[in-house]
Amino acid sequence: MGDAPHILVVDDHRQIRESVTRFLERNGMRATAAKDAHEMDVKLAGGHFDLIVLDVMMPGEDGLSVCQRLSTKRRLPIIMLTALGLETDRIVGLEIGADDYLPKPFNPRELLARIRAVLRRASLAEPEACSLAGKTARFAGLTLNADAHFIEDPYGNRVQLTTADLRLLTVLLERPHTILSRDQLLDLTAGRSAGPLDRTIDNQISRLRRKVEPDPLRPSIITTVRNGGYCLAADVEVID
Repeated sequence: MGDAPHILVVDDHRQIRESVTRFLERNGMRATAAKDAHEMDVKLAGGHFDLIVLDVMMPGEDGLSVCQRLSTKRRLPIIMLTALGLETDRIVGLEIGADDYLPKPFNPRELLARIRAVLRRASLAEPEACSLAGKTARFAGLTLNADAHFIEDPYGNRVQLTTADLRLLTVLLERPHTILSRDQLLDLTAGRSAGPLDRTIDNQISRLRRKVEPDPLRPSIITTVRNGGYCLAADVEVID
């Protein structure tokens, strides 16, 4: 049991917290519960976790804020629990760094399956995610510090990146001048396929452009290829 994945379940609803943790433990995982963001921070500071199941609607700091905060600090997979029908929460959650989502009410078996799938993707993607670890990458007059999650311009101004930003930018930097479809980008960054109305990559590209482009409305670094996808239109220099 000591080698079993350790899941942190964060939800203000006591019955959901307790039932999910019991179910996960019955299925070979370790599980710890927290009722809000403050208790979550205490638990994170005191132990090692492999994944967070995070409710969006919580008193105090909500799940979206928590997800954004954590995605800039650590590579810890997050599955968000959203109220049924709130498509905006799902899109925003995926854009700011969540790895998957599940609408309430949910079947615990589906949650377990999604946890296992995200953990598999995380273990397989780790070498890819660390490809720029300990290095800097220069492109279009900008410098990426992958370890510290920021981009710096020639004047020393820094822009912080979320984990989702860094994951997408890393994929693009490793394939300069290459047209990548939305399906390819979603597979390379999240290990899943896009649905017919899935706008996750478009939203992430838009967010990343606001951080790297001189004029996000007229992008020249991350360009759109009609009926193709997106392309990093810049040379890249990686420095060890």
